[in-house]
Amino acid sequence: MGTYSHLWSMAKKNVMAVLLGITISDRYVTFVSVTGESMHPTFTAADGVLQGDFVLAERRCLEKYKFLHGDVVLFKCPSNHKELFVKRLIALPGEWIQLPGSPKVTKIPEGHCWVEGDNAARSWDSRSFGPIPLGLIQGRVTHIIWPPSKIGQVERKMPEGRISPV
Repeated sequence: MGTYSHLWSMAKKNVMAVLLGITISDRYVTFVSVTGESMHPTFTAADGVLQGDFVLAERRCLEKYKFLHGDVVLFKCPSNHKELFVKRLIALPGEWIQLPGSPKVTKIPEGHCWVEGDNAARSWDSRSFGPIPLGLIQGRVTHIIWPPSKIGQVERKMPEGRISPV
């Protein structure tokens, strides 16, 4: 009877740990492996196990959509909600954005934002699919947690001259 009691106690602790982990991941933070080259040089793409960058994305920003220009965000792909993208937030709702290499200026609709990868030549982003709904954002990437040589906070930066005062 002692072995059964011990196994039952361990099973309850493991279930509680899993439930706590799921709650933290769902409500507060999540960990993501960066794939693709769209955010190079900020992130290095994974091409094998434990290679490339793993990042931490906080979810508290979702409560009131608290974002700033230059934040790196994690969001669901507009055309395939099973895919997650990591891109830099360039423009917020109601702002006018100057498209790169074009005289065209576009207004970002309410409830949407404009995202771009740091590596324009390798990025599928708002330049391809337009502004994304804020509801697709899953969190703000705040830290690189792997590899050890790159552990640290993700820098918020904004390309020059993109937001138009129009």
